[in-house]
Amino acid sequence: MGIEMKKAVLLATALAMVTGSAFAADLRVKALKAPPPPAFDPWDVAFGAGITNDYIFRGITQSNHNPSVTAYFEPRYNVNKDLQLYIGTAAASISFPNRAAAEVDIYGGIRPTFGMFAFDFGVWGYLYPGGSCFGSQGTLAQGNCGTSLDNSQDAIGLPINGNFAKKDASFFEAYAKLNVAINDQWTVGFNEYYSPNFLNLGAWGNYASVTAKWTAPSTTFGASGVGMYVSGEFGRQWLGTSDIFYGIAGDPVYANGIKEPSYNTWNVGVGFTYKVFTLDLRYYDTDLSKGDCNAFTSDFSATNSSPGFVTPINGGANAATAFGSNWCSAAGVAKLSVDLTAMTNLK
Repeated sequence: MGIEMKKAVLLATALAMVTGSAFAADLRVKALKAPPPPAFDPWDVAFGAGITNDYIFRGITQSNHNPSVTAYFEPRYNVNKDLQLYIGTAAASISFPNRAAAEVDIYGGIRPTFGMFAFDFGVWGYLYPGGSCFGSQGTLAQGNCGTSLDNSQDAIGLPINGNFAKKDASFFEAYAKLNVAINDQWTVGFNEYYSPNFLNLGAWGNYASVTAKWTAPSTTFGASGVGMYVSGEFGRQWLGTSDIFYGIAGDPVYANGIKEPSYNTWNVGVGFTYKVFTLDLRYYDTDLSKGDCNAFTSDFSATNSSPGFVTPINGGANAATAFGSNWCSAAGVAKLSVDLTAMTNLK
């Protein structure tokens, strides 16, 4: 009995040791397992603001070469990591011929991503509230505001530079964009915008551009947290024929509207980033002449007259002289902006 008892004790001890070792090993394996990932939150909000010495849109000043402030708010819904839906609103201070002082944008779209290819499809509405008809020509169809109350120097009649503008310049565009992330430093982009009535001129508008951006390595400025990029864009704005409001009275060719001038525009600049802040320094230009720029923009500030500004759509007194605008000329722009997202910056 003693021998049998000893055998039983030894067997029980061995079983206990094996069971204990297995249990301890199981505990170690469980302890090494990664914690479960956080629950996926599809909602996010991007927002920001900026200040610039000049608001340039496709090479043309929207603020009469004066400072402008901007802000935007963009709720986003991420269907998954590669598909985002968004809607947003933005605003900027401007100085338009119709004396509208603000641009208010409403936009929305979808951003699908396939590996290195990031697409963006949407519709963008540009609203210019607070405008009033500028440069009434009384009963003439060209520039007829329908009222004697406008912003020209006289109650009825053209301002000294002959320009006029509708009360409302609001319009919308449909767009498609593609950004290709070649690597961590290089990105190229392709953009297409179309409007059936650009700036409410009565003329269709089509804008296409290519962009390129080089982002400096994160170690360029050591451990300071400062980043840098260099970017540029080349684009072309095609425009159709305006309605009769912008026609040239008495002209057999342009009485019912002018062929708005299509043009090329480009910009190049360098930017510096720090946390949520960006300082962008950029050069803009177009190939529009001062005469065609005057006819296209209806620049209320144009004061210089010269025979050199005469074009088929920008005539003057007896076609001997005409006014020219610098709204489409070369400009250097500095913009300081702050950009945040709720999921990244407000947690």
